[in-house]
Amino acid sequence: MIEILLFAQLQEQAGTDKIYLDDTAMTVKQLKEKLYQEYSFQQIEESMIAINEAYALDDDPIYQGDTIAIIPPVSGG
Repeated sequence: MIEILLFAQLQEQAGTDKIYLDDTAMTVKQLKEKLYQEYSFQQIEESMIAINEAYALDDDPIYQGDTIAIIPPVSGG
């Protein structure tokens, strides 16, 4: 299982702070596409992704047992 931690407006959109996926392996890019299709996360492309507390790039692999954090851009002044 892959645990996905959501923050800020992504939490509000999903109605939860965590999502669990049974997928066995995928890339960060594939995860973004999947979450956009299933949850319509508008800011998923601009969000920072961390795999097991290390920032990741689109081509980085995600495996069963990984914890993913999705941190959307912060606005303010």
